[in-house]
Amino acid sequence: MSTIRRAVIPAAGLGSRLLPLTKAIPKEMLPVGDKPVIEHTVRELVDSGITDIAIVVSGGKAIIQDHFRPNPALVAQLRADGKTAYADAVEEVAELARQGHITYLDQHGPYGNGTPVLNAARSFGDEPVLVLWPDDVFVAEVPRAQQLIAAYERTGCPVLALMPMDPGDSQRYGVPVVKDDLGEGLLRITGLVEKPAPADAPSPYAAIGGYVVTPGVIDELREQTRRWYEDERNGQPVGEVYLTDAINAYASTREVYGQVIQGRWYDTGNPSGYIVAQMASALAHPEYGPVLRGLVDELDGRRPTPPRS
Repeated sequence: MSTIRRAVIPAAGLGSRLLPLTKAIPKEMLPVGDKPVIEHTVRELVDSGITDIAIVVSGGKAIIQDHFRPNPALVAQLRADGKTAYADAVEEVAELARQGHITYLDQHGPYGNGTPVLNAARSFGDEPVLVLWPDDVFVAEVPRAQQLIAAYERTGCPVLALMPMDPGDSQRYGVPVVKDDLGEGLLRITGLVEKPAPADAPSPYAAIGGYVVTPGVIDELREQTRRWYEDERNGQPVGEVYLTDAINAYASTREVYGQVIQGRWYDTGNPSGYIVAQMASALAHPEYGPVLRGLVDELDGRRPTPPRS
């Protein structure tokens, strides 16, 4: 069984749920705390031992590469101005990219989140690979990626990241069909039901951002894509190529697992989720947290507004 050392970050989406904020700024570069959201994902991967990260992009995303690229001139200027801490921070981001050996690919093919995975697959060989979305932020004692890797090492099979959900939220998620509970949050699943009504949800879990993808799932993606192009040539209505569809096809004859992730998940791809992630990051910061709590108290009227000088 191969050790997981590769990861794919699909970053070619339009960020339409956050328009007009994302009209000129890719959603992956919106800040959460003092870092763009995609940097949180890259850090999670590097902290989990990943040494090869492919970021799949589309037009207008060059700023992502600029963020991770070394900038010796800027560092030299900052050091000359005595701004050592800022210089160190800039260098540390470039070192992060070096440790993760980040490469960039342009997305080509049908719409859908399976396409960027297939675009990057030519370099996988027979290796498993992690797939993480760049608009998810996880706060956990053990990184989500590391929890997924541990589940793969236990099973040798594809793994989906799962979180407990409120039953009333089932129509927002893919919900796994659970066959066995192996303990420590590891579940054998037989597929996903997309956005079921609460009464029809097959389990109390939601599939969220994070997968271990194996070569068999890549083969299913190739078959989906082949059928997509065949339907297009025949003039039939065509949809998108989804990673979850490939996993469902794989699960019909082979084992797939879900790992219930221990930690807190923030989905920054929608306006309310982005605001919550910003607030949580600020509240956890040793400098900004007290300021924000003071502001909340002031706005709630729990203490008088200090007089203006």
